[in-house]
Amino acid sequence: MTAQTESGQAPDLLYSEAEEDLRAAVRSLLADRADAPTVLARTESDTPYDPELWKALATGIGAAGLLVPEELGGQGATHREAAVVLEELGRSVAPAPYLTGSVVATEILLALGAQDGPAAALLTELAEGRRVAVPAVPFAAASAANARLDSLDGVVGPVADAAAADVLLVLAADGLYAVDTDAPGVRVEPLVALDLTRPLATITLDGASGTRLADADAGRRAVDRGLLAGAGLLASEQLGLAEWCLTETVRHTRERHQFNRPVGSFQALKHRMAQLWLEVVSARAAARNAADALATGSPDTPLAVAVAQAYCSKVAVHAAEECVQLHGGIGMTWEHPAHLYLKRAKADATAYGTAGRHRETVAALMELPAP
Repeated sequence: MTAQTESGQAPDLLYSEAEEDLRAAVRSLLADRADAPTVLARTESDTPYDPELWKALATGIGAAGLLVPEELGGQGATHREAAVVLEELGRSVAPAPYLTGSVVATEILLALGAQDGPAAALLTELAEGRRVAVPAVPFAAASAANARLDSLDGVVGPVADAAAADVLLVLAADGLYAVDTDAPGVRVEPLVALDLTRPLATITLDGASGTRLADADAGRRAVDRGLLAGAGLLASEQLGLAEWCLTETVRHTRERHQFNRPVGSFQALKHRMAQLWLEVVSARAAARNAADALATGSPDTPLAVAVAQAYCSKVAVHAAEECVQLHGGIGMTWEHPAHLYLKRAKADATAYGTAGRHRETVAALMELPAP
């Protein structure tokens, strides 16, 4: 089934010139500030996030405000451009609160439709990179039903990127609230996470107060919209991760010699890398389709997102596993970045709903028997 836009046209899966220019700028920044040794060093420190990197990405390039309208201080771009940024962040596994903050939290606020008031003011601050907001929902949550608290008292977790946040978007029984992380009654406790490049934390609210942004129904719809966009654009991060793993594996097997010939020339390895290339190409189509559906407001957006997540999660994990194995002994070492990609792929595979859950969504939307 081919997704269609509201105008009835097939989705555009190609990259525009502007998107390629954005990619070049982000890739150059990450190569300078988030190369493998730097990311590894960050994961071993108490401060995995680099404030200067985020400042350059958010305000220097303007990536933080890509989804925010120009009248609110943003770039007025679309999910297609945000997807390109996430591809590059996936390629470098840089610790940056972009997916949770500049996509999910921003999309939640946009879904409220406010042109003024606290939600609009917060959007402007996010677009300008002055603050970082993340949704106070478990990273594995696929809908608002998994995210609601009875009140601004309780414990929620694991929450991704909470350590980098200034504001938490909390869905309570009576509405959606913006809660400052440094407010009384708010405690953010780091967790030991598999993926060291996207830290998790438990958030404890004990008599906390916040700014009410919307009532319960509007807040629930907004959170659902934010999680849908997060799942759709997570596929682009998984695509970038898989592309890096494939590229580096091909490069290594060309350079690594055994029996006086490159190991990549052995037919068994050729077949494995050819299969992986086919999977990555297909993942690119699925991820681009999801990003385009979100950007155009296609009625098939839930299906496009579910297809992308059901497929891209598996491809990212497979690419990372092949990268570790085909790098041989060095792929198993801490110093080589391959383990960072495997851990990110494994963690992403459970974010915003598992592949199995998304396959069930595809079956339901297409009225097929459940897988």
